[in-house]
Amino acid sequence: MNLANKLTTMRVVLIPVFLLVLLSPLIEEPFHRYIAVAIFIIASLTDFLDGYIARSRNMVTNFGKFMDPLADKLLVCSALVAMVELEDLPAWVVILILSREFAITGFRTLAMEAKVVMAASWWGKIKTTTQMIMIIVVLLDIDNMEMLEYILIALATFFTILSGVDYIVKNRSVLRG
Repeated sequence: MNLANKLTTMRVVLIPVFLLVLLSPLIEEPFHRYIAVAIFIIASLTDFLDGYIARSRNMVTNFGKFMDPLADKLLVCSALVAMVELEDLPAWVVILILSREFAITGFRTLAMEAKVVMAASWWGKIKTTTQMIMIIVVLLDIDNMEMLEYILIALATFFTILSGVDYIVKNRSVLRG
């Protein structure tokens, strides 16, 4: 268990802590949001840090290849579902994002069976970053920032669709296999 993998594992462990704080009726509004956002930011930073460490120190492992993208999806999807519960996001946005994640995960499974490596694209990285920023801003629920929230929701939705289409178009040979 190298440092990069420990950071990935820490991100997974932080997910239930984030959810407990965000959805807790025991912590007053808006403090539960601020604490949850701090936890989410720490977890999100481990996403960028673990990948950098793994590549720069030649610590890439099968565990990391599997768990890193899974941890990202669990973190973001958990936050999005909780935000529907809090009425911060419309369900259709979350359904669209979750559908893309399931579709691309299935597509990656087909690619692995066909022995095709689907490299992460820049669109996917932009999608994840946009989603994380959107989650932070919407959860903070800052007065007079509704327009920024709508723009970030629109951008996260747009990059979710774009990155999904990009993966499928670039790897369409997998579907013919």
